[in-house]
Amino acid sequence: METNCFYIPDLPVFLVGFLLVYIFGYVGVFRGWGSKQQQEASSCLISLAHGTPAVLMAIHAILSTEQPRSFASANSTCQNFVLEFSIAYFLVDLLHYLVFFPNDFLFIGHHLGTLYVLITCRYVVKHGAMAILGILVLAEVTSACQNIWSLASARKKDEPTASKLHRFMSPPFYAFYSTVRGVLAPLFLYEIGVFYSSGVADNVIPRLVWISWMIVVVAGILGSMLWILNLWMELFRPRSHLEQKIVS
Repeated sequence: METNCFYIPDLPVFLVGFLLVYIFGYVGVFRGWGSKQQQEASSCLISLAHGTPAVLMAIHAILSTEQPRSFASANSTCQNFVLEFSIAYFLVDLLHYLVFFPNDFLFIGHHLGTLYVLITCRYVVKHGAMAILGILVLAEVTSACQNIWSLASARKKDEPTASKLHRFMSPPFYAFYSTVRGVLAPLFLYEIGVFYSSGVADNVIPRLVWISWMIVVVAGILGSMLWILNLWMELFRPRSHLEQKIVS
């Protein structure tokens, strides 16, 4: 039997919750920051409110689902709860980008792709949450570190403490992120691909749907790896320049 999950609200309740967190950050916590920093920090705040809770709830939802579990299983109540929680977050953050950064096509495209996967899993095929929540765990397990690092990065030119925190966090955060996105996520995605390509889920998850899920996730992994590779290059570039000056 599936264990009782949480209080199950409607999706609008989650939407209102994330909007209130965003407004609280924008008009309260980050009010004294510059306009662009204020907007980006408010986005980080709702990401913090989503990331780690989503990981913990997704793990609970996966483990509490009755056996046998597979990537083709019907979504449980707990799993649908987490899917709606994440849908609400990405909708609010998408609204943030559309209002303040309408030319940031990379993040807007990422959020639209993610919402497509979450919404089709929750409301269209109503199966496959085991796979999608597993991907969600790997995507959000780095969220807390990433958002604290991002907030420190935003203030590093104005606050010495933020600058020190940013320098301290960068190497371990980059290593953690690279391991999750560059090793664990591709391995898990490979398992999903092998399962779905066998055809065992075709009667509940149409082939076109799971293939589109794979495309979205692969694109997300490649994009995140390019992002972290660029950060690694920036981290070592100052040292390279310093070594060249010493040699010359």
